Amino acid sequence: MVELRKRKAPAEAAPAPPTKKSVGKAAPSKTKSSGADEKSAVANGSSSKTAVAVGNTITLDGFGGEIETNDGEKSTLKKLVEESKGGVVLFTYPKASTPGCTTQVCLFRDQFAPLTSTGFSIYGLSRDSPKSNTTFKTKQNLPYTLLCDPSATLIGAIGFKKAPSGTTRGVFVVDKEGKVLAAEPGGPAATVEVVSKLISEGSAAVEPSAIEMVDDAAEGSKVEQEIEEGKPISEAAEPATETNGTAEEKKEDVAQAEVAADVADSAKIIDDIPPV
Repeated sequence: MVELRKRKAPAEAAPAPPTKKSVGKAAPSKTKSSGADEKSAVANGSSSKTAVAVGNTITLDGFGGEIETNDGEKSTLKKLVEESKGGVVLFTYPKASTPGCTTQVCLFRDQFAPLTSTGFSIYGLSRDSPKSNTTFKTKQNLPYTLLCDPSATLIGAIGFKKAPSGTTRGVFVVDKEGKVLAAEPGGPAATVEVVSKLISEGSAAVEPSAIEMVDDAAEGSKVEQEIEEGKPISEAAEPATETNGTAEEKKEDVAQAEVAADVADSAKIIDDIPPV
């Protein structure tokens, strides 16, 4: 008999040596940009999208959202500008009927005629309700409208919203074409001074030449008449000038009064906050 022998199984091939994986720099993970900071900035009125700068021209359509007059009429900055003859002055104040704000609205009241002489319309702007602003306007006998912006959409757009829910005192001026002529914070007297200076500079470009011509003509006629009558030519008396020391003292007094007014306003607002 033939004996069958089993064949030996072939030896298994040795495993291949492990290959070294190339180690490269990890790809940077893509992070989703969070809009939380931007939303927070917008809410605080400090977003670059809402920032305004003197000399820039803003798009009035939709700027600052909708506001309400103290009489309850809905309006917008665009509408106010369209209704004006030369542009709009908005001065902001923290809270109606507080000492500093009362000083401010009364200063604009007392200077109303010269400040509106070139066609600007003046408005006070705060987060107060129509009822509070109507009481404020009536009590102080104000010749201009007070605007109510409880959501601070317009206040934030012009850069005067203070976190978390306050308003910075300031003034904003825009002409008929949407060009920003002034946008700065300041005390009660300082906000009026900004507008007064702006009006004076705007008038200086047109009026002085005409005034000088009239004055020169009048002076010339007077001199001719005196020569004809044989009288000596009169000399104009120089107006008395205020000393620098007195002017500086007045500036210091105004600054101190404004600081005191703002402190009083802050104290009044804190007192009005209900206890937790």
